[in-house]
Amino acid sequence: MQPSSSRTSPSSSRTWPSSSRMSPSSPSRSQDTPAAPDALAAPDTLARCGPELSSPDGVEAQTCVLSQGADTWARTYYRNATGEDLTAVLSMMGPQGRTVQMHCVVGADDEPGACDTPKERTAGPAAHYTAVAEFATESGDALLLRSGSNSSGPQGS
Repeated sequence: MQPSSSRTSPSSSRTWPSSSRMSPSSPSRSQDTPAAPDALAAPDTLARCGPELSSPDGVEAQTCVLSQGADTWARTYYRNATGEDLTAVLSMMGPQGRTVQMHCVVGADDEPGACDTPKERTAGPAAHYTAVAEFATESGDALLLRSGSNSSGPQGS
C-alpha cells in the first residue's frame, strides 16, 4: 500500500506531503520505487511510529523505526514553527545495547522535514528497535520536544 498523497496532523490543520510522511499504520513502498515484477520487487518498508506530537513552542514531530529487507534505521518527521533554528538528536536503540545517533539541523523555515540515522544491518528482530528524537534550541539550553517511536511491535494489519 502506498502512503496517501497528504495527511493532516491531528494537532493542526497543516498538511504533511507524502514525500515527507509515511503511514504509520501500514507497510508502504517508497513512491520513488517503480513497480517491479514480483521476482524483482524491492521489499516493502515497514514503519513503526509513535504519535504525532507538538509543543507549545511550535515544534511538531513524529518518530519512526523503519525496516526494509535486512536494514533498520530511524527517521523523525518534523516541522519547526518557532522562528529560530533548532538542533535535534535522533537516537535509535537496538538489541544488545546498540545505539546509533544522528545530529540534525532543523531550519526555521516552517517547512516539513525529515532526519534519518544511517541504515544498519538488522541485529535480531526489528521490533526490538526503538527511536527517540529530541528537539532543542541551538544553544542546547532548552529541550522543546521529545518524540519516540513507542515501538512495542508492528502497527497495522
